[in-house]
Amino acid sequence: MTGSDARPVSRHLPSGVHEAVQPGCALLRLETTESREGVLDGAWWPRSRDIAAELPALLSALTGHLGPLTRVGLDTTAWEGLPTRIVVDDRVVRIDSFALGDDTVLITRGEQDIFSLLVVPPDTAPEAARAAMAQAVRADNVTQANQILIDTRSAQVPPE
Repeated sequence: MTGSDARPVSRHLPSGVHEAVQPGCALLRLETTESREGVLDGAWWPRSRDIAAELPALLSALTGHLGPLTRVGLDTTAWEGLPTRIVVDDRVVRIDSFALGDDTVLITRGEQDIFSLLVVPPDTAPEAARAAMAQAVRADNVTQANQILIDTRSAQVPPE
């Protein structure tokens, strides 16, 4: 097979992506235009609250789409054992922690380019997580992260 026979790799998400979402996934809507009107740029559903186990894979995946990252902003109350920095792809990424409780993670590329991701709690039911992530990646979304989580959980039927 020659180089001209190779099919280009698509970076677009398949139409059934929302059905395939599971813990450990991130959905991203990373616009390349100057106007990013949505409140959130994506969503992340970590498997646990152990930041050392969860963050490296997320940052490595984001680096593949965004290029080198410089900072990550996390809620101190939501994570266990927050370090002050982490090495991703041989680059140091600084970790800032805030006691905000806003259900987001902020990713900084360069000095001022910030991407905000909804963080779906690890123990969320799959249906609620899919609904929350789908709302977060909508280009016209104007709902804040904490309200998305409230709205999608309220739609669940409580276990009997």
